[in-house]
Amino acid sequence: MAVIGVMDSGVGGLSVFREIRRLLPSEHYIYYADNAHCPYGEKTPEYIQGRLRAITDFFISRGAAAVVLACNTATAAAIECLRKEYVIPFVGMEPAVKPAALGTETGVIGVLATAGTLKGSKYLNTKGRFEDHVKIVERVGKGFVELVESGKLTGPEAEATVAAALEPLLAEGADRIVLGCTHYPFLLETLRKVAADLGHCDADFIDPAPAVAKRLVQVLEERGISAVDCNPGTELFASGNDAKLKEFYASLCQGSGII
Repeated sequence: MAVIGVMDSGVGGLSVFREIRRLLPSEHYIYYADNAHCPYGEKTPEYIQGRLRAITDFFISRGAAAVVLACNTATAAAIECLRKEYVIPFVGMEPAVKPAALGTETGVIGVLATAGTLKGSKYLNTKGRFEDHVKIVERVGKGFVELVESGKLTGPEAEATVAAALEPLLAEGADRIVLGCTHYPFLLETLRKVAADLGHCDADFIDPAPAVAKRLVQVLEERGISAVDCNPGTELFASGNDAKLKEFYASLCQGSGII
């Protein structure tokens, strides 16, 4: 067993944590929602790096042996500098462009992400490997994070917000849509409804969370990270109000393991 820190700008990273805990149910997790500084999408890289250093120091103070940046924007802005400054391993979000490119039938894939993710070198490098083979169209999920943080996952407001970003991608012919922010999977029901309403029932939405969970397992095995004296469970922390975090956790995990 190991102590693993998982962070996001808010509750979105729980979509990744859910997949991690399925593969590693016996670890001790510390989840940190930096919701007092959410959303990260329009913040500068320097600002996000400062937040990530503070959060990493907090994780280490509580015994974390590895950290998961369950946030695409945080990964884009800070993972490289964190890897240079700290000894413990960091696992970040990988843009799911490859599976989308391999699976498309129309030759067009869409990417929904924050502005920070779309400008990050990690995404741009990945995009560069595939844009000669498929057409890649992008859209910022404007207002998506705010919807999720406020718990408005369905209904007219959510549908209108989602449609504004999704419709242009579908109009370009995208049949595979990469969800480039960990908040976005919580809007999957609305994304599918809006796509169907627009006549695109076959649109497929790709969540990278399972791949991130598998990568964490690999990293822990490669580093030989284990801690026989830690207790399985989950600790929840937030830089702001933690009510929404606890609510989302309870709905995802049936409230088990909160200590």
